[in-house]
Amino acid sequence: MDSSPPAAPATVVPTAPADPATPSPFAPSPFDLAMMRLAIDQAHNAAASGEVPVGAILVHRQKVLATGFNQPIGSHDPTAHAEIQALRAGAQLLGNYRLPECELYVTLEPCAMCAGAMLHARLARVVWGAPDPKTGAGGGVLDLFAETRLNHQTKVLGGVLANECGALLREFFASRRRAAR
Repeated sequence: MDSSPPAAPATVVPTAPADPATPSPFAPSPFDLAMMRLAIDQAHNAAASGEVPVGAILVHRQKVLATGFNQPIGSHDPTAHAEIQALRAGAQLLGNYRLPECELYVTLEPCAMCAGAMLHARLARVVWGAPDPKTGAGGGVLDLFAETRLNHQTKVLGGVLANECGALLREFFASRRRAAR
C-alpha cells in the first residue's frame, strides 16, 4: 500500500499581482503575457463575428502553433470553443492528438469540456485569463486540473491579464444588453 501523501493540486491561481522585486514561479513570464495578448487578439476576432469574445493560442516549443476563437454561434456547433478550435488545428499540424510539448493560452477559464480536451491532449500547461464563476473548470466552479485520480496532470496558471480579458467579456455582454432594449 502506498503511504505517500496525495499530490498537490495542479492549479495555481494568483490572487494578487506579483511583486517584480520578488520573482515568483507562479507569476506570468514576459512570454506568457505576450501569448495572452495574442489570445486577446483572437478574442477580438470572435467579438467581430458576433461570438462571445474568447480567444486561444496553442504554443509548441515556444512558437505559436495554432490559434482559435469562439465560433459556436456561427458554426452551429456547441463544441466550437476557442480552446477546441486551437487544439484541433494544432493536432492536425503535428499529426497527433497528444500534445505533451504544448501550452495553451486562453482568455477565459476553461469550461469542463475544454478542460477535458486539454487533459486528453496531455497538454503540458494551460494559462487562462479571466475567471469564469459560472462554468469554470480550472478552479472557478470545479477544478478538473487538480483531480489527482486522472491519469494526466496539466500545470495551470490562472488570472493572467484577467482585467483585460474580463473587460472584453463585460463590454460584449453590456453591448448585447443595450442592443436588446
